[in-house]
Amino acid sequence: MTSGQIPPRVSTKGVVLVAHGGQTSSTSPTSPVQPAVLRMIPVAGAIRLALRGSGVAIQRHRFRVRGWNGALASPVGNLNEALDAVVAEFGSVPVVLVGHSMGARAAVRAAAHPAVTAVAGLAPWLPPGEPVGQLAGRRVLLAHGTADSITRPADTWAFLERARAVTEVSAVEVRDGDHAMLRRARLWHAIAAEFARAALALPSGDSVLAAAVTATSGSRTVL
Repeated sequence: MTSGQIPPRVSTKGVVLVAHGGQTSSTSPTSPVQPAVLRMIPVAGAIRLALRGSGVAIQRHRFRVRGWNGALASPVGNLNEALDAVVAEFGSVPVVLVGHSMGARAAVRAAAHPAVTAVAGLAPWLPPGEPVGQLAGRRVLLAHGTADSITRPADTWAFLERARAVTEVSAVEVRDGDHAMLRRARLWHAIAAEFARAALALPSGDSVLAAAVTATSGSRTVL
């Protein structure tokens, strides 16, 4: 289920699709008031504010079920359906995926969809062995907090090294950042917004953040 934040219009130049986190295993329906869903409201809001007047549509996607569910990878098919709906509604425009935790993993997988041009993973869940080939030709940002006790920053940085073999990847390490992105929340929101700007070739709002979310070589940027 995807909720549009601005109505469709001929001048729409791109779409940012925001995906929430979830659980390792659960087939329970996702509730619109569960914390993982609610957490992405201010993220989407920050992106909307940053991109206001640009002709970019901001949408929040809600997964049907709460869990990844092993080989089923339940959120991936659901996100691909949402991307098909975006294409049907807006046509051939660039789509930026911004995902948190499980939503980041789903976004990374869904990068294979032809509409996707860029992917941002915030506090992503990227276990060892997660594929990278589908990211070829996509712009990618990975941001992880040093105090995350739910998903492992080390897994993200290992994924980063493998992904850099197929595409350009930017990496941001958030000092003292927790998994829920509540600590230093404004920074997390600004990172997502600045990446969306860069991915859609829009003017930068913060030169320091712009440099961080577009740096694609060397060590990760610490903020």
